[in-house]
Amino acid sequence: MVELNSNLHFLSTFEGAGEERFPEDEQAILDNVNGKVAAKASLGELMDFLFGAVQELYPCDRIGLAFLDDEGRRIIAHWTKALYQPILLQAGYGEDLAHSSLRTVIDSACARIIYDLPRYEEAHPMSASTRLLVREGVRSSMTCPLMVEDRVLGVLFLSAREPKVYTPYHARLWRALAERISQAVEKAWRIEQLTAANQAYNEVLAFVSHELKNPVASMMTDARVLVDGYLGELEPRQAQKLERLIKKGNYLLDLIREYLDLARMEGGSLRLHAAEIPLVDEVLEPSFDIIQPQMQERGMRLERHYPDQPAPVVCDPSLLKIVLVNLLGNAVKYGQEGGLIRMHYSHFQDKFVVSVWNEGPGFPPEERSRLFRKFSRLQSPELKARKGTGVGLYTAWRIAHLHGGRMEANSKHGSWAEFSLEIPQPLPEVD
Repeated sequence: MVELNSNLHFLSTFEGAGEERFPEDEQAILDNVNGKVAAKASLGELMDFLFGAVQELYPCDRIGLAFLDDEGRRIIAHWTKALYQPILLQAGYGEDLAHSSLRTVIDSACARIIYDLPRYEEAHPMSASTRLLVREGVRSSMTCPLMVEDRVLGVLFLSAREPKVYTPYHARLWRALAERISQAVEKAWRIEQLTAANQAYNEVLAFVSHELKNPVASMMTDARVLVDGYLGELEPRQAQKLERLIKKGNYLLDLIREYLDLARMEGGSLRLHAAEIPLVDEVLEPSFDIIQPQMQERGMRLERHYPDQPAPVVCDPSLLKIVLVNLLGNAVKYGQEGGLIRMHYSHFQDKFVVSVWNEGPGFPPEERSRLFRKFSRLQSPELKARKGTGVGLYTAWRIAHLHGGRMEANSKHGSWAEFSLEIPQPLPEVD
């Protein structure tokens, strides 16, 4: 224990952790907290539980959680709760650790007890956080380090509106809780960070894709107007250059479409809106119309195999159109120049199946496990050389499962590949 003055103490909280036993009622509380804290589903739920639990161990009108930031140079308030209002020092507040007594808490993994906060403010007039806490009515505090595997990740602040309520005994109580609570807090915090990062990624992905879509489509329209001669006849070299521009623009639009679909799926906005529809008229033929220009450009031909009088099916037509555009687009992209594509549609009593088959290099059996995984691409040389994102098949797979269905892939390496979509009828209840 290090005593700086009669108002401020630093006490070791990790040496000998777990060795001390406390009175039976307090030990029961400690055991209950240690047993339940790791099961909390979120950081907020964990901290709410902890705030309630420590009321039986500590005088505590306020609890705050803060994490280190900027490689340990700053500390940022992340969560706070109090038995009073208003709370002036709220989540998001940040403060430099240089010249702060918190630096000792971080560097030495010691608990800090301030017996009289107004007196501490007089000695540290530049501490804005102390000033805010005093204005809240806080009069004493105990700061407890959160430490996992010899590294401090943040601190827990326990505060009371009465002076001199925390003692070294309270620091020893914290020592009995420190390791389990620190591990649970870090786990919940990391999950929270990953969730926030994934949400930000989806938002940026959707924004960038949407912002790119309109100008690229507009450029494509202008280029097609020129190639078709609406603004005057072009020389062959000029027309050739514009055709190349259109080809590259189509590739960009395909990428944008795939990433927009992914962003909608990952963001949770791609939801099932089922209806009874004629599949050929509302999904299969419109999908073919979208891919037909690319098919013609590569000199490929399509055979359709449909039932003579298919019954209506129940599905989400807009989502299944995404699947079929992806399957037909891949058949064109990875198929053989001038080759054949077949689209089969079969309707059974309990399901319908649509498959797209193409002549081409196919894929080896060992590569099959890479299919339908996000951002995963086949590694065989003849396929790796062709541009792709690894997004389209993953989105198609997600849509199939959204319908309670499945995707399948088969191939004879060096000869053909076939991808099929199977949707049960009627649709099951799917989460």
